[in-house]
Amino acid sequence: MADDSTTRILLADDHALVRRGVRLILDGEEDLAVVAEAGDGAEAIEKAREFQPDLAILDIAMPRLTGLQAARELSRLQPGLRILILTMYDNEQYFFEALKAGASGYVLKSVADRDLLEACRAAMRDEPFIYPGAVAALIRNYLDRARQGGSMPEKAITDREEEILKLVAEGHTSQEIADLLVISSKTVERHRANLLQKLGLRDRLELTRYAIRVGLIEP
Repeated sequence: MADDSTTRILLADDHALVRRGVRLILDGEEDLAVVAEAGDGAEAIEKAREFQPDLAILDIAMPRLTGLQAARELSRLQPGLRILILTMYDNEQYFFEALKAGASGYVLKSVADRDLLEACRAAMRDEPFIYPGAVAALIRNYLDRARQGGSMPEKAITDREEEILKLVAEGHTSQEIADLLVISSKTVERHRANLLQKLGLRDRLELTRYAIRVGLIEP
């Protein structure tokens, strides 16, 4: 049983094998304990509400809601909750999106055995954890902004468009998406047309390829 000094962790990844491996790393530590697991972003939000963990570790590419979408919602619902993003994607754009979504760290699955424990403890000290490759990205981003005198670039698509892109790429029809998001199918079609136009894509296949490339879904 976890005592008061133990960090209570929610672990969310859609691969049970990955969860088992990560759990082995975490549960081997006296000050860390996994108290709940989730297989997708929506379940992560439900489990966070139920178990009130101190720290949520979220995979990016999960069904229903991505880790980034879940992080945004959890940051809003439980401001005190620390969040780490666990991912196979060494992707600058998603690193910055993770920070904007409220995460205090971004850990690559390929080196989780090396970085994860340090990232958990840093998060609980309210310190950011930045993996080495991201340091270069941060410096580059800072220098670019300094040169241009600008602020952080905005996302190409809105959060709602991202939700719809993900569901389209997962093979849902417009009516199914409308039912899931409780909006009209006409609204879904309008968002879909906007996505194609904004991203310069032609059809569902190209939307799916794009969603895979940016880590919204796994191939």
